[in-house]
Amino acid sequence: MAHSVLFDQDQMYGNQPPADGLEFYQTQYVDPASTATGVGMQGSADEFYASSYGTAMPIVERSWIAAFGTGGFPNELPLLEELGINFMHIKSKTLAVLNPFKPLDTEIYDDSDMAGPLLFILVLGTFLLLSGKSQFGYIYGVGLLGTVGIWAILNLMSQGGIAVMRTASILGYCLLPIVFLGSIGLLIDFKSTQPGLFAAILPIVWCTYSSATMFVTVLSMSEQRLLVAYPVCLFYTSFALLTVF
Repeated sequence: MAHSVLFDQDQMYGNQPPADGLEFYQTQYVDPASTATGVGMQGSADEFYASSYGTAMPIVERSWIAAFGTGGFPNELPLLEELGINFMHIKSKTLAVLNPFKPLDTEIYDDSDMAGPLLFILVLGTFLLLSGKSQFGYIYGVGLLGTVGIWAILNLMSQGGIAVMRTASILGYCLLPIVFLGSIGLLIDFKSTQPGLFAAILPIVWCTYSSATMFVTVLSMSEQRLLVAYPVCLFYTSFALLTVF
């Protein structure tokens, strides 16, 4: 009798909905993490990434060896471009100095490239060191003071003005003939031969003409060419004296 009463109560309460109104449903939930690793569906992590984002998963190697390789993050700029080094501009500016009579392309002087000037200064100092003259301190000192002085003069003379790094870039590239003079000094002692002293005049004129032409073209100062050439000539004469003596 007790068994039947309990059975009837189970049947009675089993057909009634819960008093609090809560209803529970069964769902089939799949964890995305397990999906990406192949649990819950067939495929790899690359296929899941491609189906979700429409592109393949980027593969980036993270190690100290990758720092010396050509790999990197997607859409990352090249290292030379981040450092502001453009070999095409270096080549164009060097050829413009070697051939000062060729018409100039002013677009290559819009950037303040210092890779070429620093290289020329380092090579000139090395040539002087090999010839028994340790002039690195004088080279950097004369270069710094001369660049600041010429920059100030050009800003006073021109209407648009010029940046100091742009001035240093032009003056440094036009130092190339003085570098040639330093290389000749490895073979010839300029102080012992009188013709060697006059040989320094040609690089000075070459540097002065190239640099003055660039400044006049960039700053549109064609009527003030001689005024621009005078301080530039003193600047390169100082380097020629360091090279000869």
